Amino acid sequence: MYATNQFRKGLKVEIEGIPYEIVDFQHVSPGKGRAFTRTKLKNMLNQNVIERTITSGDKLDRANTEEKEMQFLYKDAAGYHFMNQANYDQVALTDEQLGQGKDFLQENLTIKVMYFNERPIGVELPTFVVLKIVETEPSFRGDTVTGGSKPAKLETGATVAVPFHLKEGDLIKVDTRDHSYVEKANK
Repeated sequence: MYATNQFRKGLKVEIEGIPYEIVDFQHVSPGKGRAFTRTKLKNMLNQNVIERTITSGDKLDRANTEEKEMQFLYKDAAGYHFMNQANYDQVALTDEQLGQGKDFLQENLTIKVMYFNERPIGVELPTFVVLKIVETEPSFRGDTVTGGSKPAKLETGATVAVPFHLKEGDLIKVDTRDHSYVEKANK
């Protein structure tokens, strides 16, 4: 159980049988009445964010969550297949469980799979991944590094905006949190 004075960003709690992650919180001490904590919570099952006011002294249950390192194997009609690095167990996740993370999955990529009550509910990708550009408009003379951007399709099927000077076959580093181009990667 967590008291309001133990709240921190990223803390995982359970409310009415649903796991939430604390996104933001603010302790408020009004001049009159009891202190409370205004809290923003992200539902770990459907990613919705709610606001909840919790009175000081109230406690929230700890969510029964666990992260396991897993390796992406392949995708088929049943879903995306992952293998546990520790015991070689395999699990298949759906498009909904992966969310936008599926845009950056490549074979043998190691990710963290979040489990709630022994069932997978989501994934956490590495912050940065290196991917190859497979389709983009050609570069033209005069295109510079800082002169704007164009769409580029990556080997995983994701599309990101890249500088004009990049071409098909180039490796780039992509931020998986906001789907943005970071830099050109070395081969």
